[in-house]
Amino acid sequence: MRVVIDLQGAQSVSRFRGIGRYSLSLAQAMAGQAGDHEILIALNGALADSIEPLREAFSGLLPSDAIRVWHPSGGHLSPARRVADEILRECFLTGLKPDFVHVTSLFEGMSDAAVTSIGRFSGRTPVAPTLYDLIPYIHREKYLSDPASATWYLSKIDQLKRANLLLAISESARQEAVEYLEFPSDAVVNISSAADDRFRRIEVSAEAELALRSKLGLVRPFVMYTGGIDYRKNIEGLIRAFAALPPDVRRAHQLAVVCSVTDDSRQTLHAIARSAGLEESELVLTGFVSDDELVALYNLSKAFVFPSIHEGFGLPVLEAMHCGTPVIAADASSLPEVVGRRDALFNPRSDQAMTAKMFEVLTNEAFRADLVGHGYEQAQRFSWQESARRALGAFEESARRATASDQTAVAVPARRPRLALLTPLPPERSGIANYSTELIPELSRFYEIDVIVAQDEFVAPQVSACAEVRSVEWFVQHHADYERIVYQVGNSQFHAHMFDLMRTNPGVVVLHDFFLSGIRAHLALSSDKPQLWMQDLFRSHGYPALLDNASSTDIARMIFKYPCNFDVLGENIGLIVHSRYAQRLGNAWYGAGTSDAWAEIPHLRAPPTRIDREEARRQLGIDPDDFVVCSFGHVAPTKLSARLLDAWSASELSRQAKSQLVFVGENYTGDYGIRLQHEIDEKRLGGQVNITGWADTETYQAYLAAADVAVQLRTLSRGETSGAVYDCMNYGLATVVNANGAMADLPREAVLVVDDEFADAELVAALESLWRDEAFRKELGRNAARIVAEKHAPRACAEQYHQRIEAFYEAQRDGELALVREIGTHAAQASERDLIAIAESAALTFPARLPARQWLIDVTGAPSEGQSGWAEFSQVVRNALAATRPGWRTELVHIRQDEHCYRYARKLAMSLLELPADVLNDDVLELQQGDVVTCWASEAERGVVQRDLLARLRVRGAQLDVANGVATLRSPNLVANEV
Repeated sequence: MRVVIDLQGAQSVSRFRGIGRYSLSLAQAMAGQAGDHEILIALNGALADSIEPLREAFSGLLPSDAIRVWHPSGGHLSPARRVADEILRECFLTGLKPDFVHVTSLFEGMSDAAVTSIGRFSGRTPVAPTLYDLIPYIHREKYLSDPASATWYLSKIDQLKRANLLLAISESARQEAVEYLEFPSDAVVNISSAADDRFRRIEVSAEAELALRSKLGLVRPFVMYTGGIDYRKNIEGLIRAFAALPPDVRRAHQLAVVCSVTDDSRQTLHAIARSAGLEESELVLTGFVSDDELVALYNLSKAFVFPSIHEGFGLPVLEAMHCGTPVIAADASSLPEVVGRRDALFNPRSDQAMTAKMFEVLTNEAFRADLVGHGYEQAQRFSWQESARRALGAFEESARRATASDQTAVAVPARRPRLALLTPLPPERSGIANYSTELIPELSRFYEIDVIVAQDEFVAPQVSACAEVRSVEWFVQHHADYERIVYQVGNSQFHAHMFDLMRTNPGVVVLHDFFLSGIRAHLALSSDKPQLWMQDLFRSHGYPALLDNASSTDIARMIFKYPCNFDVLGENIGLIVHSRYAQRLGNAWYGAGTSDAWAEIPHLRAPPTRIDREEARRQLGIDPDDFVVCSFGHVAPTKLSARLLDAWSASELSRQAKSQLVFVGENYTGDYGIRLQHEIDEKRLGGQVNITGWADTETYQAYLAAADVAVQLRTLSRGETSGAVYDCMNYGLATVVNANGAMADLPREAVLVVDDEFADAELVAALESLWRDEAFRKELGRNAARIVAEKHAPRACAEQYHQRIEAFYEAQRDGELALVREIGTHAAQASERDLIAIAESAALTFPARLPARQWLIDVTGAPSEGQSGWAEFSQVVRNALAATRPGWRTELVHIRQDEHCYRYARKLAMSLLELPADVLNDDVLELQQGDVVTCWASEAERGVVQRDLLARLRVRGAQLDVANGVATLRSPNLVANEV
């Protein structure tokens, strides 16, 4: 289970109060005993001064990347920003994909930059706030007399009611939620509380005691109270009860009220004391004391009295018991469960009862000693570990109940949503065109489909029967009418129009080819903007790829080497691939976890067109008793067509008069194809080996029906899935493949797999074994046809498409696109200044996803050309930019004069690398958590703006390698070693 803890309770104005200490201590305990659970901490970037101390507080408990920061726009400054910030925060938390969100303090943000809410954006992520008490709600006449405060507080109560689970800090608080909020009893769990380890028995030296007493005016044994001054704390009753003690007892003691006191409260309390007959020295109002002084006072006090009428827990009582102080307390709300002893309690609304209990504890030594022993034992029952155990257990139980009752089930709408499917269609010579033609009729069971094509004519009656076919221009004008958008994307000119559309109208991308460099290069080089190729290459692969491109005389080598596809992977609502190999490529190129959210759907194949084998052979001119081996698809170097010809020539098959090898497809137009045909002619294999040229559907299917064996080889796989292999399997052909790319994952009971880097002898053996062993050949074919029928049938694949598309769009209900829409519905009253602030906070909270972590070299203040130090700077930085580091990309950044932000220094970088400087722009820095920043300028050389911006980068999750500076640049392996 993943638990995200919103720790603003330890960031806000509550930071140094009981709520702040409780929030941090519980979160630390949960992190310390998470076990199989994953704990993430969410922090508010506007409360920046608390972030570093909190990171330090979890050092050793959680990995650094478990601390996540989001950035509000300043919701306390305007109502429009407040609403936007609440939506932004919930979207951010939902994006962390939690099983539960724990809100450490919901009642925050009235007077500072804290932002909390429940159900403002989405009610589907389970939320469990800590419930400290409902005191203002229960005592409204005392606490909610101000209309503005009442409105704010009651709005939080309304949100509290939307929680899935409440974590009450006491049984009393739990009962209040059930009674006053009508919460289901099983949805409120008492996780209790604990005291900080600093509260313990200590020996206070005579010198320290004298100094503390002198500072505070404590000259006699004293009765102590701490916990704030408030109506419910009943300080007035405590003063009156103390004053009513017998004179000899009272004059032998002082009453110490240990807490911050305003001037008005001080005057009021002294007036009450005077009217009750107390001398000025008998009541000591200490004002604020440090934690160390508080611990000492607990240990020095003769008794601790807690007269509160209403508490959520009553932490001072527990702290005092830990310190060995005899405690008496009110018999009210949570205090009896904390004290755990009836004879230590009194009626807080009776001054006489309080006086009597104080008299007993001050004069009865046996009673006092008994209270000390009991208090110490009682205090051991409370621990943060136990509270954390209860909290985690409550999350587990709540999740179990939700699953059992199927609370999260989403009803399937009776109406089919409108779906735009962008794909080529026949007669375009594209495997994807044929693929979509088979998919659409089955997918139309779930969607009202418009097929968007960039072609003037199409021949697909089965598509027209169940879907409208419309132009790209139509889609541009009507894109907002569609509830779902799906792009079928491949590495060919048939998909050229899709890349711009995906940026402006994101949808679900079905990636048929992992490498898209072919079409990206074609688009750039066939346009009047050849720099587009460099820009595409840079976005995915950084400066080393640009240098590689500049030194290469063969664009084909670059196309084969680099996928050039990161924008397509990132700019979508969801991604579907057809193989685990494509997922492995994503992780290999862009880091582990890249493909975690991708969906794999088998490459579909419709049931084969039933063609009589003898009739197919008659049509093709093949004798009934010939042994026919076919290879389907374009003849090309990547299909290892020449290797197959060599193996055929070396095999026994080539010496059989009644055997044939047929390449069913178009020959390669370059030297490779010429050499292959020349070898066929030179070896006089023309009667046995043929290349058909481009085969229409009828001819293609006839060869599938007529063949005995298929051989489908591959090298330099680009992540595509071979439709031809599945065609062969679909027709029940015994098929030989090599373990390259996606073919390595094919089931071994259905195909004969040779090594990826096979020797000719291995392929010869495979051919001859299938030729000689008819039973083996037929078994492979039967298994292949069965697997395709079970897992690759269009109906089964369409059902998976529907499930995946809906899951992706369901996730987007709580995603960034939904965030924009939701904020937009509340932005009518927002000023331009508000809108700018909201946009900036959204950009900080949801930075663009980048292909790798960045090593950012801050060149602000670095020497310019011609200045002293330029030679070293240019050489060192050039080396850093040119080096390839897996999982990293190096960027220069700088601060422009009169700007208060970091920008990339890409024009400088291109100039240093002797590449065209006008290809890239100095865009505003996009920062990801975990990026590393190294400064060229020393600490002494950095200005105020640079120091401030570096601190902001640290808040946003960057790791600052600012001390090493040039030393790191000279030894850049330090950056790699740092993580």
